[in-house]
Amino acid sequence: MTLLSVRNLTVTLMTGSGPADAVRNLSFDIERGQILGIAGESGSGKTMTALSIMGLLPYKGKASGSINFDGEELVGFKPKDFRRVRGKDVAMIFQDPMTSLHPMLTIETQLTEHLRHHRKVSKGEARVRALELLDTVKIPDPETALKAHPSQFSGGMRQRIAIAMALACQPKLLIADEPTTALDVTVQAGILKLLDELRKSQNLSVIVITHDLGVLSALTDRLMIMYAGAEVESGPTSQVLTRPRHPYTQGLIDALPDSGANGKRLIAIEGMPPELGKFPTGCAFHTRCSFARSECKSGTPNKVDIDGIRRIFCTVDPFDTPAGVNR
Repeated sequence: MTLLSVRNLTVTLMTGSGPADAVRNLSFDIERGQILGIAGESGSGKTMTALSIMGLLPYKGKASGSINFDGEELVGFKPKDFRRVRGKDVAMIFQDPMTSLHPMLTIETQLTEHLRHHRKVSKGEARVRALELLDTVKIPDPETALKAHPSQFSGGMRQRIAIAMALACQPKLLIADEPTTALDVTVQAGILKLLDELRKSQNLSVIVITHDLGVLSALTDRLMIMYAGAEVESGPTSQVLTRPRHPYTQGLIDALPDSGANGKRLIAIEGMPPELGKFPTGCAFHTRCSFARSECKSGTPNKVDIDGIRRIFCTVDPFDTPAGVNR
């Protein structure tokens, strides 16, 4: 049932100070029909993980390790190999639909171009499929929408069109990078409901990348928390969010707005995430962690398996004691 298996993935980027690892020794799986959420602050390596799967790393960026997609190894793929898979079997919804949609081309052109390339269908067949897709993502009056340009739609409608484009070739895996950023709450709910419906109707596997834990709690089956390019905690979403075991996960949850807080200030995580290429030794979070001990400053954080379905990477695991926070 495993569609995507990532093992020991490291993504190295070229910076002004030389090569630096944006993703470090990352491993995870996603099953067919499953929605995996990846969360963390900006710079945690979420988007670089997705771009490595798509073969869209920045210039001189390099992925090592293993990315096995549906039995095929993607690490080491040449650009022509990625063009065969990208858009057809693996598709991506980018963060800003206004920049991922071409402002000068009609919606029809953008919906049918890669469909004709990958599926080898006629122009008429591609147009029929485009109408079906617009109807699937609930765009009013698809016939008129096909003739329009992206600027004629709202942000929510553009995001739905971007989803339609990603679904055109019926991919097995859909990667959504911040799919609800800058959208109001009502539109967010509609996009999340749509993704869940598509997952169920098409047995679609989805990776949702966001810093918004509220979005992930409403949509995902499993959740992986990343910090400084590495996993710190993962497991079933409901368990990770209701009984976090890593101090960083707890910090993210504590920083969420609480409607019942009656004006109480948010609890922020002290300090700032480390810059690319300047990660601390040992546990990268130890400089911001109130539970940190001397052993956290050197060596690799311990991998702790929990009940066979969860894991954390932490030397301390402060919540695994009767004196710890009661969750």
